[in-house]
Amino acid sequence: MKETGTVPTNEQIADHLAIQDVLFKHSRGVDRADADLLKSAYWPDAEVAYGSFNGPAHEFCEALPAAIRRYAATQHRVTNISIDFHGNDAVVESYVTAYHYFADSQHPDTEMTYIGRYVDHMQKRGGVWKMKFRRVVMDWNQNTQATAELNGPPFNGLARGDRAPDDPLYAMQQKVLNK
Repeated sequence: MKETGTVPTNEQIADHLAIQDVLFKHSRGVDRADADLLKSAYWPDAEVAYGSFNGPAHEFCEALPAAIRRYAATQHRVTNISIDFHGNDAVVESYVTAYHYFADSQHPDTEMTYIGRYVDHMQKRGGVWKMKFRRVVMDWNQNTQATAELNGPPFNGLARGDRAPDDPLYAMQQKVLNK
């Protein structure tokens, strides 16, 4: 392990940015319930340990969108990304805060906040970083009755987040692509 505060090489800076891209795209894939985007973060032979699912990552990516759609909205934030490089392998720890808004006409709306970490083994193959193994570590969570106000000032007229392909992001990507 390198000494804390060691100035990284240009290659390490580029590798760090590529790894961040993988982490951020994975969070987007979860929140948009986009199986293809999720799979793009993992090597085909990758494994995950998500507690309720432990096994092939791509199988997990296929199942997750249906599970995430039971929530009206989710948002996963990845921060405090620490990377230990070992050649073409890296151990990556990142903090995650995930918000899950559950709306049900039979029960009061609830919000589940999850605080934890991702501990990832990433590999660089052919100049591309992806996850080889992910373990989710829970530090704590909280469930509470929601107090969301989705209509009225100042929220009138705002675009609403949604799942793939209905989220405004996908329309923007198509607009730029078809330019």
